[in-house]
Amino acid sequence: MNQIIKNRAIVEDDWNVVRPAEDGTLPAVDALPAGKVIVPLALWQAERAALVAAKSRDELGVWLAANSEPADIAADFGELALIAVDFPVFRDGRGFSIGRLLRERFGYKGELRAIGDVLRDQLRFHERCGFDAYAVRADKDIHDALKAFTEFTVQYQGAFDEPSPLFRRRAALQAQAAQAAQPGGAA
Repeated sequence: MNQIIKNRAIVEDDWNVVRPAEDGTLPAVDALPAGKVIVPLALWQAERAALVAAKSRDELGVWLAANSEPADIAADFGELALIAVDFPVFRDGRGFSIGRLLRERFGYKGELRAIGDVLRDQLRFHERCGFDAYAVRADKDIHDALKAFTEFTVQYQGAFDEPSPLFRRRAALQAQAAQAAQPGGAA
């Protein structure tokens, strides 16, 4: 069984990512693997009713391509156990925007997984955009990739995980300290 990083821990992954055939055709719903599947958005849009009938909510996820529109899945959050975003190549950062939009604009609360060309160098950036699960590329050491989360202790910019930039966090601490130092200030 494959492993993924989820919530900064390595766990067994029992999900099957369903990809279109090389000619772009989508598989039939009755041809999907048994158990948990993550289907392409196009298959979800074409066969939503059949997928919901064939799989329980806990067995169904959808993956978005880098050029997908997150708004297209927002109304269906309640039908899905997870949403994945495909990173087709390491240098394609469109999925980061999709992650932030799903979390911040559309309020998605479930598992948000990065799939595709997912490498250690960008794991912390994925997390800062709202991802909480990562299917690290198969030819990479997942244990080494896990170290990416502890390499930096301070983040300068605001992001999903910490909306305030560092200068605002520092100013707030200074204001609290100044107030505490005043007579009658907080103890």
